[in-house]
Amino acid sequence: MLQKTAMKAVAIASLIALLVVLLPAQDVRSLIPPDARGANPLMTGVFVTPVPNAPFTATTVTQSTRRLQDGTTEVLKTSSNIARDAEGRIYNERRQTVPGSFTGTPPLLSGHIYDPVTRLNTFFNPAQRIARQSKLNGPAPDYQPTSGLPSAPAPLLNGEPLWRQEDLGTQVMEDVLVHGVRIIRTVPASASGTGQPLVVTDEYWYSDDLHLNMLIKHSDPRTGEQTLTVTHVKRGDPAPQMFQVPADYKVVDETPGTTQD
Repeated sequence: MLQKTAMKAVAIASLIALLVVLLPAQDVRSLIPPDARGANPLMTGVFVTPVPNAPFTATTVTQSTRRLQDGTTEVLKTSSNIARDAEGRIYNERRQTVPGSFTGTPPLLSGHIYDPVTRLNTFFNPAQRIARQSKLNGPAPDYQPTSGLPSAPAPLLNGEPLWRQEDLGTQVMEDVLVHGVRIIRTVPASASGTGQPLVVTDEYWYSDDLHLNMLIKHSDPRTGEQTLTVTHVKRGDPAPQMFQVPADYKVVDETPGTTQD
């Protein structure tokens, strides 16, 4: 049970790892917002798995805390909306990160809608009022979450494993049963960039029911601590307009092989 949950949690916690697991190779980068590719997935939002029959709406809150050279602590926060309907359509947002405690809703940086039935992918750019759409090619993928980690044991360094996992048991978050796993990785001095070995810790609380990590914690002495929390979960279909292009946006078809007038 521990190994199965740990492998599933790690696979879905990482945006890139999740997409590699759930989508064919040609689709991986297509579902990542262009301005978020290569960024820390914990601070760019959670990717909602496009599976059917598990509709919900929720809010994600991300927080990054790090110690500055002058001894002060910097805290950055943001919140975003996520949703999935009964057909598996997903909605994600990226909003501006703001320092400290924030009130209201941070400015929207980008929005994303994906329909696994039509394979229509839409990215919103609020600054330009443009919605860029494309249809993904190839056969329809199997969106059922599976483990993305190899079953082989952790690699060894001087006879010691470079990572280990701990079962944190189960608890209820937002009326959803979740199972927690902690992954502890040892970074050798030769690869840490600090000249000293260090320990990086990741914690994942995964819901089988929602196919979603409800809480992710990341701690690295080099970058501080980051958390992503899913809150205000409401079960049931979201409002249909969440999956529609706003009327004042210009729609640009970027499907390969198409031309614009």
